Amino acid sequence: MTAEPRKPYDIDSLTDVALRVFAERGYDGASMDDVARAAGITKASIYHHVSGKEELLSRGLGRALDALFAVLDEPESREGRAVARLRHIVYRVADVTLRMLPELTVLVRVRGSSKSEREAVERRRAFDRIVTELIAGAQRDGDIRADVDPRLAARLIFGMSNSVVEWYRSGPLARDAIARAIVTTAFEGICTRV
Repeated sequence: MTAEPRKPYDIDSLTDVALRVFAERGYDGASMDDVARAAGITKASIYHHVSGKEELLSRGLGRALDALFAVLDEPESREGRAVARLRHIVYRVADVTLRMLPELTVLVRVRGSSKSEREAVERRRAFDRIVTELIAGAQRDGDIRADVDPRLAARLIFGMSNSVVEWYRSGPLARDAIARAIVTTAFEGICTRV
């Protein structure tokens, strides 16, 4: 009787496992032993790939933020009226959140306790500033109500997307339907014309 061979891990697949563990247990509540157990490898094997838990966190946060900033580079996010660009960004952020649930769960929960977390918080703030400016531009165009603070609107809109990490599990609700519902809820509440 021979044991089943262990699945070989590379840095990306190990990061995937770590993110699932961090999302489930919280970064501070998860240990390298937890990650090793979830991966089915020894803790020493993890250190073959990374220097420690912080590096796994940094890789995961980088993935999440890179995906969010990639949304801003899409043609639909850069061309056209500000309100149309904003709608696209809100939809795509919700979509990215649902597609990259472990990464975004960890990002949403960071508090700035470690170097990686502080860097992630700063990058997220930069993202939020870009969206806030876009909301202000849509207000100048007359497409978004002038009585809504742009910064507050950005926080509330992305609060809807962020909340998905707390309750969404694969199931009968399609990711596209959730993303469309977020856009509809946000824009029917802040647009002067839809």
